[in-house]
Amino acid sequence: MLTDTRQAPKPGGRSGAERWQRELAGAVREPAELIRRLGLPETLREPAERAARLFPLRVPEPYIARMRPGDPEDPLLRQVLPLEAETEAVAGYGADPLAEQAQRTGSGLLQKYHGRCLVLAAGGCPMHCRYCFRRTFPAADEGGWRAALAQLEQEGAPAEVILSGGDPLLLSDAAVAECLQRLAALDGVRRVRIHTRMPVAIPARVTTALVRHLDQAPLQAVAVVHANHPNEIGAEAADALGRLHGACTAVLNQAVLLRGVNDDDAATLAALSERLFEAGVLPYYLHLLDPVSGAAHFDVDAATGLRLWTELAHSLPGYLLPRLVREAPGAAAKEVLTPSGP
Repeated sequence: MLTDTRQAPKPGGRSGAERWQRELAGAVREPAELIRRLGLPETLREPAERAARLFPLRVPEPYIARMRPGDPEDPLLRQVLPLEAETEAVAGYGADPLAEQAQRTGSGLLQKYHGRCLVLAAGGCPMHCRYCFRRTFPAADEGGWRAALAQLEQEGAPAEVILSGGDPLLLSDAAVAECLQRLAALDGVRRVRIHTRMPVAIPARVTTALVRHLDQAPLQAVAVVHANHPNEIGAEAADALGRLHGACTAVLNQAVLLRGVNDDDAATLAALSERLFEAGVLPYYLHLLDPVSGAAHFDVDAATGLRLWTELAHSLPGYLLPRLVREAPGAAAKEVLTPSGP
């Protein structure tokens, strides 16, 4: 799903839409370039290049701009820089940690939970997060979302359709509009949920046209974004999230608890919740790591997760407290973790 796709929209012009296309096409793909740009130790280069052969580097300029130069431990850098640890085989970690391949149809539909289905709307992402649970997932076919919608039109659709991938906002504004219109025409569909990293990775993707399409959609539109650290929500990202908030019924955030990124203390997670809410986003889930190959060095155990969550519960109002969850293959729903005892 997230294999490095070299083809990107052609840059040109000065419109907002073309700006995000330029930033997508200009994403840094070579570890040596990222290391040079940030003034990082040269010793990081060779291990990063080895790991990038298994899962390519991809990180856009707007995201790099929020990193601290010269700091190998920067929490944003750690999410995207390939490390030697990714090349090590670890028991219990595999290519398909949620057993999604068995739930995928040829048209790019996933049926995991009752009452909703997932459309693999795009095969790529604006950036390659090193902990991604679909980092080895086969790429979706170009335009495969149309085949998925055709299947729903023929067989019927549930109340909620989730656009995922990859990142569905790699689609053009016109394609997003077409998708929304076709979903709205399906009997029984009430909501569309869009899972995207774009407003954080490339804030310019939240164009005037995209906002208009979402605002005018006959369906309730919910955006689920992904930020793990408060430093990801810079001024431009906050503005993009605010514009999404104005167009959608709700904007929610899913974070992943990651070693070396946001597990240092509860204050980091509290600051993330506060910054998201200022931008019009409600914290939704805090995930424990899915055991995908190459990501074991990010793992934070459940006991630590519960401790951090409990500290968060003591410092935040309930509406800013994400649910701590983990996902198991074949389960009827995500498991919500709560402290035991009275």
